[in-house]
Amino acid sequence: MTPDSVLAAERAHLHRAAACLTGMRAAAAAVVDAGGDAWASERLGAARAERLRALAEDPGVPAFFGRTDGSRTDGSRTGGSRTDGSRSDSQVSAGGVETFHIGRRHVRDAAGEPVVIDWRAPMSRPFYRATVADPQGLVRRRRFGFDGGELTGFEDELLGAGEEGGGRLLREEIERPRSGPMRDIVATIQPEQDEIVRAPLTESVCVQGAPGTGKTAVGLHRAAYLLYTHAGQLARTGVLVVGPNRAFLRYIEQVLPTLGEVDVEQTTVADLTARVPVRAADPDPVAALKGDERMAAVLHRALWGAIAKPADDVQVPLAGRRYRVPVERLKRYVDDLRRRGRGDDDQLVLHYAAGRERLALTLAEDARRQKEEAGGSPTDAETARAARSPEVRAFCDAVWPARDAAALVCELLADPALLARAARGVLDEAEQAALRWPVAPRSVRTAPWSPADAVLVDEVAGLLERTGGYGHVVVDEAQDLSAMQCRAIARRLAAGSLTVLGDLAQATGPGATGDWAPTLRGLGRPGTAVRPLTRGYRVPGEVLDFANRLLPVIAPGLPAATAVRRDPGALALRPVADLAGPLADVVRELVAAPGSVGVVCGDAAVAEVTAGLCAAGLPAEPLADDGAAAGRLAVVPAGLAKGLEFDAVVVVDPAAIVAAEPRGLQRLYVVLTRAVSRLVVLHRGDLPEPLAS
Repeated sequence: MTPDSVLAAERAHLHRAAACLTGMRAAAAAVVDAGGDAWASERLGAARAERLRALAEDPGVPAFFGRTDGSRTDGSRTGGSRTDGSRSDSQVSAGGVETFHIGRRHVRDAAGEPVVIDWRAPMSRPFYRATVADPQGLVRRRRFGFDGGELTGFEDELLGAGEEGGGRLLREEIERPRSGPMRDIVATIQPEQDEIVRAPLTESVCVQGAPGTGKTAVGLHRAAYLLYTHAGQLARTGVLVVGPNRAFLRYIEQVLPTLGEVDVEQTTVADLTARVPVRAADPDPVAALKGDERMAAVLHRALWGAIAKPADDVQVPLAGRRYRVPVERLKRYVDDLRRRGRGDDDQLVLHYAAGRERLALTLAEDARRQKEEAGGSPTDAETARAARSPEVRAFCDAVWPARDAAALVCELLADPALLARAARGVLDEAEQAALRWPVAPRSVRTAPWSPADAVLVDEVAGLLERTGGYGHVVVDEAQDLSAMQCRAIARRLAAGSLTVLGDLAQATGPGATGDWAPTLRGLGRPGTAVRPLTRGYRVPGEVLDFANRLLPVIAPGLPAATAVRRDPGALALRPVADLAGPLADVVRELVAAPGSVGVVCGDAAVAEVTAGLCAAGLPAEPLADDGAAAGRLAVVPAGLAKGLEFDAVVVVDPAAIVAAEPRGLQRLYVVLTRAVSRLVVLHRGDLPEPLAS
């Protein structure tokens, strides 16, 4: 067949796939209630709504992006996609060739025959993994080019004939300008990425990914793959995605819905632990101390140390009589439960609130045994009423008092004596002094809570009662997590698995360690294998080479990323005496081209830079950590740049970015690696030393 006839056949198949998808939506909408009970009707309605959301059409997203032609020896057919009247040149045929069109979701025709195969299905794996050395049964891999949803071209790799390579269409898709939120990379997943995406649900994975290697996209695609492969299990337990800030979540929020997964919770650690109103910020040394794993021991001691020894007998009312529980037995009951709370034995650790309820029930059971020994037979209801009696409750209030997580942390940070008792042997006097609030707050609500304090409150809440868990958790930019933040995530993990994403070279958090072992231990998965991604697909080689000059200083021993593409015009270093005029000129040139532009500066300079650009007639909008989207020209605080990506980036005054925080060189490394096509660095005076050399 000629190229034109192949293209016409593939366009016909694309139109047929779109029509079949429309038919699938119509069939889902036509499902009617058969008149069952109310619960069944509610479940049917929810399932129908979920199905319609999953099948929602995105006009800019084609039904498929690739095709595989595989050789078969038995001549049978196992689900190859058909083109009917407009067949392409490699269909299931007597010659033993089987064709699959690969797309973001499964599409079938009215007879139930597959028209497009979901990229997550096992039969799609060769599209991502096949090579000349290992064709995995393929004779051809075809990629398609699109413009506005219309199929404009195709490109073949004849693996059976030894012809392989990422061609023009693959490069164009990787380099395509990006405006707005992050897109999926389902059409361009590379073999080393696909290996991580398809890792088993039971396996936790840590991805050490250099800039531009697609680690965030890999983590999100792994979530989509697991939801497809283990739909029943994860429908019950759920999947959680944890990002560094709301601006980042806004950037990635459309990736999973584009892949058909609409019920994944996406949040930040701050929102996950938002049990108190945060209105203050700690200095970095104090934030690092509050994030230290030793604080878990201090909080545990503060909570369980408040339990008192029983001082007298208790009279328990049961079925019209009172039964005395002697103080010796009360002491034993309390001690046994306290050991369970400390984890001193082989039993599961007991939560504090459950221990209090268990103590009340233990007293009621003691009275029940006494009555049974006297010949009575109290009922379960009578025993339960005894556990709720004023006498038993008064005893529990005195010995095992009910506690509130926020109130306990408030008392601990405001009361030097209480802190000293809880921190004895764990924190020295200087550390205790650094933790204490200078003035005791009037109430819990008016306390000067910081983000690190909120994590402490969440820790106590987890000691009081069990925290609900997810079947799988994806944690991005995990290199910045403190030990206490790791514990907060681990409490939501329960028996599930993790995908940990990050880059040690981009560690800017006050408690960052420069090693994955403490983070993985804090997340409760110390044996997790670390898988490196070092091939940069999005950042040009000239930009990576420039940023990599910082690596020997900020992350000695960490391998540098290597770029798969280079562009001699990608990097420009411009010394200037004054920023205002040159900045406006550079930005005006960049916004004339397609794609997004990010002007990155120190956090304190955002207002000034935005005002200057607006005064020059440029539609600049500051990016804020409130989840709101910025326009095509965004002024980005350096503190929010992590994880984001722009077609063109202007870095304003890198020396000021370095000077703004203790780990300023790490922050600058983050900032310098946000560009997909062009990076312009405007600097007054000399560049920071590693870059100037």
